[in-house]
Amino acid sequence: MSEIDESVTAELNRLRESIDNIDAAVVHMLAERFKCTQQVGVLKAKHQLPPADPAREASQIARLRELAESAKLDPAFAEKLLNFIIAEVIRHHETIADGAR
Repeated sequence: MSEIDESVTAELNRLRESIDNIDAAVVHMLAERFKCTQQVGVLKAKHQLPPADPAREASQIARLRELAESAKLDPAFAEKLLNFIIAEVIRHHETIADGAR
């Protein structure tokens, strides 16, 4: 394999640093989101509401797909990601509800 030009290596490192910063921001944003959804779970358990809310979930998926399209992100990917997050939130809500019984 040939040696990589220093300017290419520098650009690669710059881009990777940006990716690392974005990944850190994503993790912190998800942590904040889960703090809010934990509070929703407590409220639902307190008032005997079901852990899942299919109408809300469908609305959120439609909203996220629109956001993804406007951001030039594959809406199907965005939907898969949100479905994964929603499944985890519901699991948390079920755990909270089980603890409230």
